[in-house]
Amino acid sequence: MSLPASLSAFATLPDDARLWLVAFDRPVEATQFAPEVEALLGRWRHKGVAYHGAWTLLEDRILAIAEPTLAVQPSGCAIDGMLRGVRQIAERLGLGLLDSQEVLARLPEGLRAFLRPDLEARLGDGTLGASTPILDLALLTVGDLRSGRMERPLAGTWIGRKYKIQAPASTGA
Repeated sequence: MSLPASLSAFATLPDDARLWLVAFDRPVEATQFAPEVEALLGRWRHKGVAYHGAWTLLEDRILAIAEPTLAVQPSGCAIDGMLRGVRQIAERLGLGLLDSQEVLARLPEGLRAFLRPDLEARLGDGTLGASTPILDLALLTVGDLRSGRMERPLAGTWIGRKYKIQAPASTGA
């Protein structure tokens, strides 16, 4: 299976490589961003262990970082250090990070973030519906990303379960 161009940075990583997805509040210019992320990953070490992360930018605003050894030998301190570095890069570039309580949806006009307390109102006014694509930023592995689990219809997510939203019935033509 060939990977989309945006995932080619992960081509040599195993499916169980640990993955982190960090969304920014607006699109990022990859050429401005690349030197900062490369430098961060180049110095990613903790207690003498050097980590070998790879990264890519998805949707022009979601930073995906993957690292194979942290899947089997996790180090909370190493992960915290890397995420702190991402926050510092965002600050230097004047970017905001989406809060973990925000839900990222693909609407006709593009990606839009919604706070969890606003979901019920957006479901009620029709902004969000059963088939609205939701991007899951809590994926844990490169294999999850490769298999297309990042984007699913709202009805198939925790939101659908919480608000009892069923997937639209198939017409079975």
